[in-house]
Amino acid sequence: MSTSSPKPPPGVAGLDLHPRREHFFELYNGQPPWEIHRPQEAFVRLCDARGVRGSVLDVGCGSGENALLFAARGHEVWAIDMVPKAIDMACAKAEQRGLEVTFRVADALALETLGRSFDTVIDSALFHVFSDSDRLLFVASLARVLASGGMYYMLCFSDEEPGRGGPRRISQDELRDAFRDGWEVCSIEPTRYHDTWREGGARAWLATIARTGHCDTGTAG
Repeated sequence: MSTSSPKPPPGVAGLDLHPRREHFFELYNGQPPWEIHRPQEAFVRLCDARGVRGSVLDVGCGSGENALLFAARGHEVWAIDMVPKAIDMACAKAEQRGLEVTFRVADALALETLGRSFDTVIDSALFHVFSDSDRLLFVASLARVLASGGMYYMLCFSDEEPGRGGPRRISQDELRDAFRDGWEVCSIEPTRYHDTWREGGARAWLATIARTGHCDTGTAG
């Protein structure tokens, strides 16, 4: 078992990785609401359905529960987050569980700095934090690391979730628009995103999005 050092790659240290960067750093001084000490059920079902192939990159991994789920199912897994404390927590979990995951502090808008490509990318509640302009940068960043025929699985807040608290809500039309060029949106399934704020979780979408037109989901909402 081995995990990487949580030191950022060259050029990442000190970057303003997100307009609310400090907000996310501060939340890890306590208990962030997305840290539920287990993987998201949507990704468990995805694993059970054998909907994931090959190497996996977890973007915005937090303390690593989803990444560790895929590692336990036999995948080669890399996982990134911009918060060093989250990566420290993830590395400690991997060591305790005897699982091998490469955890890195990195910028999701510059994934090419990882120096490799992946067959699958998973995203648990990262896309919905981006501004409209950063969405474009993120999609371009994904395209640079997702192999031809690869799959991107995104779990995000749905516009069907009532109220205004928490992350920005995303509509199906917004998802399709963001991935209209060079991608195929294979499915957008209703599901739940579990956090510490809402009993039973928030209404969410699990989007299955293919690079270069490949579409073979095997998903369960």
